[in-house]
Amino acid sequence: MKKFNFAISFLFLFALSMTVQAQEGNPFVDAIYEVEVEQNVTYGVNATILPILVGLTSEAVPSPLRMDVYTPVGDSGEDRPVMFVLHTGNFLPFPDNNGTGGTRSDSTVVEVCNRLAQRGYVACAISYRLGWNPLDNSQDVRNFFLINAAYRGIQDVRTATRFLRLDAVDGENKYGIDPNKIGAWGIGTGGYIVAGLATLEDVQETFIPKFLIDLGNGMPVPMVSNQTNGNVNGTSVGIVPAGYPVLPAGDTLCYPNHVFYADGSEIPSNLNLAVNNGGALGSLSWIDENTIPWVTFHVPTDRFAPYTTGTLTVPGTGDPADPSDDFPIVEVHGGFDVHAELDELGINDIFDGVDDLIEDNYEDFADLALDRSEGRKGLFPFPNNTASESSPWDFYAEDIPTAALHPAPEPELARTYWDSIFAFAIPRACIALDLGCDFTPSSTETVLDAADLGLQLAPNPATLEVQVTTATEFPIQAIEMYDLSGRMVRHIPQVNNNQIVIQRQNLNSGMYFLKMRFEEGIVTQKVMFE
Repeated sequence: MKKFNFAISFLFLFALSMTVQAQEGNPFVDAIYEVEVEQNVTYGVNATILPILVGLTSEAVPSPLRMDVYTPVGDSGEDRPVMFVLHTGNFLPFPDNNGTGGTRSDSTVVEVCNRLAQRGYVACAISYRLGWNPLDNSQDVRNFFLINAAYRGIQDVRTATRFLRLDAVDGENKYGIDPNKIGAWGIGTGGYIVAGLATLEDVQETFIPKFLIDLGNGMPVPMVSNQTNGNVNGTSVGIVPAGYPVLPAGDTLCYPNHVFYADGSEIPSNLNLAVNNGGALGSLSWIDENTIPWVTFHVPTDRFAPYTTGTLTVPGTGDPADPSDDFPIVEVHGGFDVHAELDELGINDIFDGVDDLIEDNYEDFADLALDRSEGRKGLFPFPNNTASESSPWDFYAEDIPTAALHPAPEPELARTYWDSIFAFAIPRACIALDLGCDFTPSSTETVLDAADLGLQLAPNPATLEVQVTTATEFPIQAIEMYDLSGRMVRHIPQVNNNQIVIQRQNLNSGMYFLKMRFEEGIVTQKVMFE
């Protein structure tokens, strides 16, 4: 029996070592770059209604649109793919939204942007226009302004795509992008915007009964239109007509930005990939043969964004765990139903075979995704036993103004979700964006001897925690922990120290493997929790 266990352990360590080698030095796949951030980049100017809703002005105000740009350090500096990352927040300003985030500097957004830039992407944490009134007594008015807010978000992201494309073609291409390889990744509320970005080509697609409103004359009219809101790309002017709710007639709601290249040709507003964590789609009718490849992560118990088809709700101003405090808005379609349509049309057929390109120890993970999603190619559900859970990948600083309203954050647990999310999303992004990713093993990484590093784990076996120490001249760069099945259960990036205490937290009793990265190479050690 001991020989059998030894053989299993040896094979596991060998496979883990090969996995590490496979992850070394492959751009767009592995986290191999340092990251630098340029903050407060203005990508456009457009009209915001938020000051009207809080009583500061009587008309929409032109306001700068900004983003923080994360870029890799040490790559070639050219032909980089772009990913816009959109925060959550219910289209309301933080902390008035009573959430744990709602800005481009949310902990979760920063985590995603850093992970993308470490892999060679230009990651843009984007702010988009906010503003609607969830407390209005009329559900029609609530629907009206929320749909308008989502429409503005779509316009803003497409404005940002043109901003980068214009610089890439007519400017200095400051961020070294490939203008034909641009995606958007929405988290929570941002997921609704991404759903629109993936599907809406013309505002007339929204001219369906649930997106019409009677403004008092018995004649339902569209909630959004080119004349009032500008076109779906934000490249035409939008002017408020008479009888419009709240806003004065003649007010400007859309200012075009970056419409043409220097040669007079129109700058494209399209994207090449959609990724969303949560959120939903306004209508399945918007999906057609022009829909872009799409990857979705969804919690089936999400009460705010239905997993199949149901009512979109937003949290109220009281107890976040109390569903009776939520505001119902409109019927929408979640990841399960969306991806059934995508697969029916063959949109995600591009992902066929992607999992076969990756190392063998990934197969169980890929099979898990297919099993959970009932075979949907771009969908990864995260079943959860907590009925109120909607975003287990989210975390936040404990000192934020609304922290007392929410359960204590567990950043390390959230990061394990992001490990799984990236394992599923990144290979598909490689295919959809045609990045030419190399998934084959690399032989450039050295497997080190623990004794040469002065490496010690104590206590081992452990009950609650284990301390890892190395010689001063060998600081640990990062640590990953795997269970016996090869599943990553903990990720600790940027350790940069020769001593760290690893807490057991919610891990079950049993053996785990620590993969530790050093400047000189990697080493793997066993740890037992009793």
